[in-house]
Amino acid sequence: MGRAEMRKAAQKKGKGGGRRGAAAASAAAAAGPGKKRFIDYPRWGKTGVRRWLPSWKQWLSAFLLFFATGVGIVFYLYQTTTVPDLKDLVKEQNTIYYWADGSEMTRKGDMNRQIVELKDMSPYLQNAVISAENETFRTDSGIDPKGMLRAVYNMAKGGETQGASTITQQYVKNAYLSQEQTLSRKLKEFFITLKINQQMGKEDILKGYLNTSWFGRNANGAQAAAQAYYGVNAKDLNLCQSAMLAGLLKGANYYDPSKPANHDRAVDRWKWILDRMVETKNVSAEERAKCTTFPEPIQPKSSSNMNGEISYLVDTVNQYVMATDKSITQQVIDKGGLKIYTTFEKDKVDALKKAVDDVKAENLNPQKRPDNDTFIQFGSASIRPGDGAIVALYGGDGVENGHFDNNANATGVQVGSTFKPFVLATAMQVGVQTAKGDDGKPKRINADSRYLSDDLSEIRKPDGSLVIGDDGKPYRQKNEDAGKRGYVSLRQAMQYSYNVPFVQLNQDVGGQNVADIAVQMGVKKDSLADPKTPTFPLGTSTISPIRMATAYGTFAASGKEAEPYSATKVEVDGKERPGFGKKDTKAALEPPVADNVTDVLVNVAKNGTGTKTNTLGRPVAGKTGTTDQNKSAWWVGYTPQLVTSVAMWREDPSKHDRLSLNGTGGKESIHGGDIPTDIFTRYMKAALANEKKMDFPSPQPIGTEVDSSGAPSTATATPTQTATQTPSEAPSAPQPTQPQPTQPQPTQPQPTQGGGCVPGVDCQPTPQPTHPPKPTPTDTCFLFGCTTPTPTGGGSTGGSTGKPGGGGKPTPSSTTTP
Repeated sequence: MGRAEMRKAAQKKGKGGGRRGAAAASAAAAAGPGKKRFIDYPRWGKTGVRRWLPSWKQWLSAFLLFFATGVGIVFYLYQTTTVPDLKDLVKEQNTIYYWADGSEMTRKGDMNRQIVELKDMSPYLQNAVISAENETFRTDSGIDPKGMLRAVYNMAKGGETQGASTITQQYVKNAYLSQEQTLSRKLKEFFITLKINQQMGKEDILKGYLNTSWFGRNANGAQAAAQAYYGVNAKDLNLCQSAMLAGLLKGANYYDPSKPANHDRAVDRWKWILDRMVETKNVSAEERAKCTTFPEPIQPKSSSNMNGEISYLVDTVNQYVMATDKSITQQVIDKGGLKIYTTFEKDKVDALKKAVDDVKAENLNPQKRPDNDTFIQFGSASIRPGDGAIVALYGGDGVENGHFDNNANATGVQVGSTFKPFVLATAMQVGVQTAKGDDGKPKRINADSRYLSDDLSEIRKPDGSLVIGDDGKPYRQKNEDAGKRGYVSLRQAMQYSYNVPFVQLNQDVGGQNVADIAVQMGVKKDSLADPKTPTFPLGTSTISPIRMATAYGTFAASGKEAEPYSATKVEVDGKERPGFGKKDTKAALEPPVADNVTDVLVNVAKNGTGTKTNTLGRPVAGKTGTTDQNKSAWWVGYTPQLVTSVAMWREDPSKHDRLSLNGTGGKESIHGGDIPTDIFTRYMKAALANEKKMDFPSPQPIGTEVDSSGAPSTATATPTQTATQTPSEAPSAPQPTQPQPTQPQPTQPQPTQGGGCVPGVDCQPTPQPTHPPKPTPTDTCFLFGCTTPTPTGGGSTGGSTGKPGGGGKPTPSSTTTP
């Protein structure tokens, strides 16, 4: 009987019950399975779970089978893998950049590659690279299994992979493979590495690695790098220089010390490599001790097709491309084969450069004023609100003039009072902690809320206690001048950029809430100062022109934040990469909040510190900013179609130290309403010449009037007007001869100084005549800001009689104005 027949017979007899069925089943089992199978599975004679569990023999057989198969596959792949000829892999290609209209902007190519023998490379460089990258290079097998498994695991998770961990693997990746991170490329790397390690000696591998490694500055290989960074041959590199170059292999884009943002990082890595050389016995402690001063490289050499603003445009879009697609590195871009379609509009880039050049030519004379008109820097960015496309930027004088830093993306320049609108927006959206609504939450306020504006006013926390400075005394905030104007509306405070009201408002809403709103609007979190310091609302943060334009673009787009982008399409070797172009906007502010802030900033442009923009003849909103000791001056403004930021500062390029702008252009001081606003106005005239005039949305009511503590309860604040003049009308200057009323009227500001200067902003206090003359448009004070002497102890952020705790503390040398 077959096995199935015996089972049926046993079941049939089992139905009759009794011992006969069981005996029959036992007999059938004893009879065996009949015809023997090749694989006894499911297992004969077993019942229940054991019937389906393989025996130890089956487990062993399966393991041996899979092991043999794996060995066979590895042997086959190893035998069929060929090492390509290096000469066949050297393909010179260009990376091409296109303007927004599709025409070619520029191209990069012709990589600097010079092959030299190992004997023509400094032993210091060889040992520095081995100490930093692979200390066991001379004895290992060339493969790091743990590193490869870690890379495969990261790829499976979708995360970033780490680089190859041995010099041999890095050489294979550099010379024979693409930079893509895929499993197939990792397998190729593994087998080619095995063959290379068998076919080539360690000296040949090290030679190949040093000749194919990317060091930045378009330099491929040690010889090209030695020339690019130190102007010497690779064999003549000393220990200190060699350690610096070895540090670039970790990522030249992050460790090239000629970029200010990289310098400290480069110095730290240089020191680490020198110490590693001592630890690995590749250099003596005595030799290492001779490297006490960091070997600064020479300035990069520029190509003629990167002159003007082109190099800064290329730098901006490269950074965006690498941040968007992590598989595209600077090395990939330099090797070529990419087509990058940018958002930059050539006519607007040219117009922005012309505006800067014309204003510089009219105001700066380095030969006449070498101590004041040298080292003047400008940075600017122009973005479409609600879209995020960067249409123009100004990054500097051009690499051909020795300026390599991209000022449009510069960090480290304080933004001054251009930060105040973020404080007002927070008060409108989040509310003040000093008053509660019916729901028990902080009460949201409007621009007619009144705050004390007196110079040297004490600042209070939401609980009513005084803010205490570092000296243990109550902190007092200083305005630009010493006027006593009592309580003014926040609209008027923004118009004349009084410091005291916004320092108090920041306390009432909470500095962290202001920081959160600024980040939601497009500001980078790492560019913000400590929000717990009293001077935080006065712009001690160092935000780039691109990000300031982005944040103000959120106001222009009724609260929708659009991430800035500079590439609409990227192709690599003919294949388009995903993820580029416009992203979905995010709701950062409620539309009524954004529109009400815009309404306040329209008043600033029409009647306050930004009156130069009136010549545009169209609605403009914006804010000036000037920092302590006039170390920087800003204007950030916008129309419904375009937002543009302009920053101006003075910096010694050899030390990267900020210098005062006082005396620049023959003026006593420079303010944001002066040269930066002039550049903005000239540029926007050209950029918007063919676009229709558009009005900003009419603001819907938001919040309620919430006066700060101490405001007289008998006074009624009168809402100020922001759009009563036509754009062609000159702003009305405050009348200094009017007496100071007991309760100030927001529409009638009362200055204390003469000459028609905007109080608390463009002028310093001067002796007041009985009947000062009313300014005319030809007065220098009116056109370019006042040049009266700065009072002793006065500062832009105003200073104080008590120092606040933490960073950003206002002292006579660290204060901010508009």
